[in-house]
Amino acid sequence: MWPWEHAIVGYLAYSVFCHLYYRDSPGGLEAFTVVFASVLPDLIDKTLSWEVGVFDTGYALGHSVFFAVPLAIVGGAAARSWGRTRTGVALGLGYLFHLPADVVDGYVRGGILEFGILFWPVRTVGSQEGGVGLVSEFLHFFGEYRSELLAGDLSAYVWVQVGMGVAALLLWLADGAPVLRECILGCKRLVVAAVGGRTASNAPTRDRK
Repeated sequence: MWPWEHAIVGYLAYSVFCHLYYRDSPGGLEAFTVVFASVLPDLIDKTLSWEVGVFDTGYALGHSVFFAVPLAIVGGAAARSWGRTRTGVALGLGYLFHLPADVVDGYVRGGILEFGILFWPVRTVGSQEGGVGLVSEFLHFFGEYRSELLAGDLSAYVWVQVGMGVAALLLWLADGAPVLRECILGCKRLVVAAVGGRTASNAPTRDRK
């Protein structure tokens, strides 16, 4: 599954959870965290495999339940101790949803239900990809993905992904565009502070008698 597809799944899952459990929309930090966490397994494994050559396959430490579950627990506990419980939930949901999403994606695309990608180092699966180069390998697979889109003959699975992308976009807008909203408000505060400081410095002062 592509990084943006993982991000879509992660955001949809967390936003729906927020509305059902908290009766609220995700905040900016939570939205950023869930999107980042949803692509983190690939950032770990693909970098360590394709670029550094530590692993022979792109499904290793980052995709392992032996690493993912403790990470979600520790991250959630740390966030709660800092008064950011919802951010910890976003971290856990984003990361953990990545793992079954890859299993389902592999089954739909290749017809193989491979749970072995989740149990490194007990089980190692995948082609030998070590040291091929992160950018070059990404461009290779992205070229295949782009060719499929440009061909126009999209499978039902791709149409489902497009639909999920549209749904995530609409939900993000309904949530108030978190992250973008915080960036705009932050820039507005900076402009107001700068203008206010300049006005104060240019204000005439009265001579004291």
